[in-house]
Amino acid sequence: MGKHVQIGLIQMSCSSDKQANLDKTIGKIREAAAQGAQIICLQELFSSLYFCWEESYDNFSLAETVPGSTTSRFQELARELGVVLISSLFEKRAQGVYHNTAAVIDADGTFLGKYRKHHIPDDPGYYEKFYFAPGDDGYQVFETQFAKVGILICWDQWYPEAARITSLKGAEILFYPTAIGWALSQDEETNRQQYQAWQAVHLGHSVANGVYVVAVNRTGREGAMNFWGGSFVSGPMGDILYQAPHHNEVIHVQELDLSRIDEIRVHWPFLRDRRIDSYKPILRRYIDK
Repeated sequence: MGKHVQIGLIQMSCSSDKQANLDKTIGKIREAAAQGAQIICLQELFSSLYFCWEESYDNFSLAETVPGSTTSRFQELARELGVVLISSLFEKRAQGVYHNTAAVIDADGTFLGKYRKHHIPDDPGYYEKFYFAPGDDGYQVFETQFAKVGILICWDQWYPEAARITSLKGAEILFYPTAIGWALSQDEETNRQQYQAWQAVHLGHSVANGVYVVAVNRTGREGAMNFWGGSFVSGPMGDILYQAPHHNEVIHVQELDLSRIDEIRVHWPFLRDRRIDSYKPILRRYIDK
């Protein structure tokens, strides 16, 4: 008999009212738990608008300590509902040092730890380097009551090295809290290509590592950005088990059979056949010759 776990994802739009976003999220967590979810993942920076579309010192007031007030509230909620919560927060680590951080809380309310986003983008509409220092505490795996989970955040998703290391540390499921969308000025073909590329790179992580991937994106229009939703769950052969619509809020619960990981890795032994003795050049920024 396989080892089954129920994964909940919450895709939603946000407002400028932090407390309203928190209250809304708590309501949706309760709904997901009522539908049987055991591990619930929220989208990136769920408690506010995606403020990184601009460089403004005022936005630093949104940051909080981790652990802090939000994680304390979620610890109570996790304990009450018996669910694992994965929440993405704007962390104030120290004066002048901030991170894009995911907190993981176990089903008994225990704060298991946090992962700080390693890869920080700096593009039009995504000025994250203005706000966030890159994570410096390594890639993390958390052993929850229901599964071993790895957390990577948004821009991390484009880097196979991050998925590989997290998988090698024992993750059975890779969760990607995300905030990504289309510029309003783009045409539909560009939109289609961008979403397809985004999904494809996740599917590659599933296949190359023999793990489940859960990508949880926000939706709704914010400024000049139309966040494309499209949250999804993929299996260890890259099969899409669920895909959310682009423009609607969604609470979805998906059952995963964790025993598939061993089955797939036996037949597709990519981890066994890795030539770790040949990979040293990857430590270079670019291989000129």
